[in-house]
Amino acid sequence: MDRKPEFQMPRGVSVRAFKTEERIQVAFSYRGVECRELLPPQKITKTAVQLAGGLRMEIQRKVENGDFVFRDYFPNSSKLAKFESGSGKKVVNLGKLMDAQAAIYERQEANKKMSASTVAAYVKALKSEKMKQWRDRDVSDVAPSEIRAWIAAFNVTAKTAKNFITPMRSIMRDALNDDRITLDPFSRIALPQLLKQTARDSEYKIDPFSREERVKLIEACRPDERPLVAFWFETGLRPSELHALRWSRIDLPGKRLLVDIVQVEKKEQEFTKTAAGTRWVDLSPEAIAALEAQKPITLLANDHVWHNPRKGQFWETADQMRKTLWVPLCPRAGIEYRNPYQVRHTYASSLLTAGENPWYVGEQLGHADVSLVFSTYGKFIHEDYQKPTRQPNLKVV
Repeated sequence: MDRKPEFQMPRGVSVRAFKTEERIQVAFSYRGVECRELLPPQKITKTAVQLAGGLRMEIQRKVENGDFVFRDYFPNSSKLAKFESGSGKKVVNLGKLMDAQAAIYERQEANKKMSASTVAAYVKALKSEKMKQWRDRDVSDVAPSEIRAWIAAFNVTAKTAKNFITPMRSIMRDALNDDRITLDPFSRIALPQLLKQTARDSEYKIDPFSREERVKLIEACRPDERPLVAFWFETGLRPSELHALRWSRIDLPGKRLLVDIVQVEKKEQEFTKTAAGTRWVDLSPEAIAALEAQKPITLLANDHVWHNPRKGQFWETADQMRKTLWVPLCPRAGIEYRNPYQVRHTYASSLLTAGENPWYVGEQLGHADVSLVFSTYGKFIHEDYQKPTRQPNLKVV
């Protein structure tokens, strides 16, 4: 049994009283196992228990850093065989937990709790090279120092890094709740500071096409490509929204279209990135002209508005359109390549440069908060932006 000495005991240090002697005991956690180990027989003094406290801190530090060797400290312990042979300790393979986490994300997507794009990013991360080092590890044998080193070596932007970190954090949190580990390694990591120190700055920049470049791009299109490109510049839809657009969502008399479906990773969903993403988008005369030009090609099918002309069917992914349409188009037009998402940026910056109200622009883009318009396109906003230029559309119910 434990005995409480007259002097104060360091945390995790106690004195065990036996029939013939008293021994100092230190408590710590290793590989998910609570350990209470006796130190060699010695006189119980204040100095002895203080040294025991220092020893416990040293053990905890080595456990956290991943370089603690149990035999070096407690060669006669009854737990030694457990740590060296694995007997008596149930190993929980991280690879299996990763596969289970991927399945959870896919169920959340099916239940419309997560977007297809988010699920695709997390599942791709779980199956990536960066995760391989963990797949054969026991979940209880992962030190915070290893996680820190793993994150520091990413060499990606903070946004991309979170695609790897988020699934791993979920796995560790569940393992803690299921008593598979006694310490979540992420609880010992200052993630914001670590990412700030190690993440790479994004090289992506907002670089809209000028009016002259837009004209060149549209003129360089093949006849079966031109309506789509002209329409995209006039509506600024996200690629997922553009690919999913149906003729049934076009209101030509009302000069508007309804965005309520997206298509991501070959999957169609009847909801958009945010609640604000479901919206009416106004159609300019140029956008209407592009739709009229597209009617003979796809209207009779009464399905998707925009087809991949090389296959005669709707676009499946944004990458497909980028490679087969956009990459060849830029050099044909004599334009330095910029990624196709710059079309959306061109639409937004053009409206703001023309004096449109930022709230109206944010609504047209499907932003949940106008602050995103100011932070992304601030340099294009007029000083007198408070002056309303158009009435907001009716909210889509």
